[in-house]
Amino acid sequence: MSAEADFRKAAAERILVFDGGYGTSIQKFKLEEADYRGDLDLPMDQKGNNDLLCLTRPDIIEGIHQAYFDAGADMVETNTFSSTRIAMADYGCEHLVWDINIAAAKLARNAAEKAQAKDGRRRFVAGSIGPTNKTLSLSPDVNDPGFREVDYDSLKAEYREQCDALIAGGVDFLLVETCFDTLNAKAAGMAAREAEAASGREVPLMVSFTITDMSGRNLSGHTITAFWYALRHLKPLTIGANCAFGADLLRPYLTELAKNADTLILAYPNAGLPNELGQYDELPAKTAQLIGEWFDGGLVNAVGGCCGTTPDHIAAIARAVVDAKPRAIPVLEPVTRLAGLEPFTMAA
Repeated sequence: MSAEADFRKAAAERILVFDGGYGTSIQKFKLEEADYRGDLDLPMDQKGNNDLLCLTRPDIIEGIHQAYFDAGADMVETNTFSSTRIAMADYGCEHLVWDINIAAAKLARNAAEKAQAKDGRRRFVAGSIGPTNKTLSLSPDVNDPGFREVDYDSLKAEYREQCDALIAGGVDFLLVETCFDTLNAKAAGMAAREAEAASGREVPLMVSFTITDMSGRNLSGHTITAFWYALRHLKPLTIGANCAFGADLLRPYLTELAKNADTLILAYPNAGLPNELGQYDELPAKTAQLIGEWFDGGLVNAVGGCCGTTPDHIAAIARAVVDAKPRAIPVLEPVTRLAGLEPFTMAA
């Protein structure tokens, strides 16, 4: 069976478990700049360039993948959140984008195969595609609201390079995540679909929204349902939300999405909100308890963690889902659904 068929079959039987944060786990190694740089000849300081570790410290990255699988994860994502040329420009590593994505996909694939070999249960790999540090919808210059640092075609081309490399490295899915700008997400989604067609194999798309404030909107101003209506033509395998708030504050938005999305829902919140030092204090049992409250409402098909979560958080979540029933995908009336910043349904 294909990865999509196996994923859908498993999701019909139980709530699947995604992995947790990578930055949180990497920080525990207390790496120095030389650890990031390795033996690469690079002109800029590389400390904090977590994606580069796929090349220079693959042992750390594969070890984190393995820790998440050992904790009970059904799927991990590649360590490639910032692996586009536009994001890697901050470190002068644009020329390494292809190599980083290929290496990252292979590391996650190796960990998945090792985990599967232990018990025969299929594990999945999602290629992580972050939003970049540029936005198509907003100007960075308050004195020039029409200015954009990047255009749609250029951004899509950069996403396409990343998608091609992730597919070549062996991912099962492409995950466009932490979508703060809906137009950025559309560019990434189109790049993913084009890369899938060019590859000659099925590589389903996953998309994840992020809320930027208590209004429940992303940075480009869209509500979660408007975001879904704007992306549903891409027919993603999963839609959902990640990052932003903790599980308690994310619940009302998942409740809204669960009614309006006729596909699987994947949600992975932060471990609460950060403290004044930017650290996350929410313990694994608390995160699992709050995510567990989603199950009674039938809100999700797959769950995991984002910033501040660790293998211990994922282990607690995996224990919480054991007896939980997965969300039933609703059968929606076939009507015209459109979106500006708000969702709009055209009546007959």
